[in-house]
Amino acid sequence: MTTLTEGDLAFAFPEDWEASQYDEWAFYRNQFQRVVASKAVDFVCVAEKSTWLIEVKDYRSHRRTKASALHDEVAAKVRDTLAGLAATAANASDAAEKQVARRALAKRRWRVVLHLRQGRVATRLKPKAIDSAMVQAKLRRAVKAIDPHPRVVEGDAGLPWRVQSAS
Repeated sequence: MTTLTEGDLAFAFPEDWEASQYDEWAFYRNQFQRVVASKAVDFVCVAEKSTWLIEVKDYRSHRRTKASALHDEVAAKVRDTLAGLAATAANASDAAEKQVARRALAKRRWRVVLHLRQGRVATRLKPKAIDSAMVQAKLRRAVKAIDPHPRVVEGDAGLPWRVQSAS
């Protein structure tokens, strides 16, 4: 089982998946990101039939302060990640990154998931600021050509991986 950490969350992916933190790849950091001001999803996971593009947003401690809409931010990261994977598959000097990128692009289906964490209890002082159903509806329209059924999840129920606190 591959376990990857993003912030305070640990993601345990199935053993037969190739799961990696794409934004830490050498090609992305040292070459692709410098050519264009691109963004990246947190995890790229190559499964048997699909490639999963997973973005993690944890607002339990800090509220969202970016001016752009969350669905637009995720859609841009998905677009930039796919462009980065194509560039990696063609031009990376790291053979392992090149092979993972090629396998990711070869899948017939791409899945997009926004893993969202907010405070458990909505109070007057800390209401849930993000309506996950609305974000999912807007994300569906934004990435329809890539994944007609993207998911916005606040837990890990129904997903092939598990999430728990990293600490």
